[in-house]
Amino acid sequence: MSIIAINRGSYSRGKEVAEKLAMKLGYECISRDILLEASHEFNIPEIKLIRALHDPASVLERFTHGKERYISYLYAALLQHVRKDNIVYHGLAGQYFLRDIPHVLKVRIIADMQDRVKEEMRRENIPEEKALYILQKDDEERRKWGLQLYGTDTWDSRPYDIVLHIGRLTVNDAVDILFDTVKKPNFQATPQSRKLVDDLALAAKVKAALAEISPKIQVAADHGSIHIRNMDKEPESPDEAQIKGIILQIEGVEKVTFSVSASRQQHGHINPFHNIG
Repeated sequence: MSIIAINRGSYSRGKEVAEKLAMKLGYECISRDILLEASHEFNIPEIKLIRALHDPASVLERFTHGKERYISYLYAALLQHVRKDNIVYHGLAGQYFLRDIPHVLKVRIIADMQDRVKEEMRRENIPEEKALYILQKDDEERRKWGLQLYGTDTWDSRPYDIVLHIGRLTVNDAVDILFDTVKKPNFQATPQSRKLVDDLALAAKVKAALAEISPKIQVAADHGSIHIRNMDKEPESPDEAQIKGIILQIEGVEKVTFSVSASRQQHGHINPFHNIG
């Protein structure tokens, strides 16, 4: 049982690779699905979640703590799928969202810009210059997204286990390579890695439930025990009793504890650590 996270640029054939790989493995294939689920569960317009993934620099900053809130909703929805294992995810940021799970195979699919431009021209019936502009703009927005949230360029190969270039390698070649790779022991779920996924999923659900009232809060989970730190201590922020009341209503939560950061002990306030995941 494994999880494959495929990062892809527009018209890189990554979607086709993901769908064919999922079919060959008998896995569930998801991408936009998590947007729809998060939109429904948290009553957020889908367009805001789409912009949270594609245009953080210009759009998210228009909303108070928009970045933390919207990403926490998406992360929570994705982890509910991941708990089931046997998933191929080809949405944006899989290499970030799932980076702490040992049995995730993180893949980057790339293609030559010339080939991508031809495909954009064909599908959208637009001239070459416009197709090139759109692709370059999309690539740059995705790079800014990764840098803004995690300080990592999506084009940097280090977050991935494997990078495949569709060109001389065909889509079917890529599927065959990934099919063989994901069968290796390193990418098989273990009792420990499944527990980690369950803990991450519960923590993400709690964080999403608190995102509207305390977006900078940090949440950790361990066998149903929730640990909270770095609560926002502004005058209108919820207190521990309010936070605990919300958390204890969430299925799977058995206990809630709080800790005080060193900065608050020394200076009387919290300097929140930025932690979307």
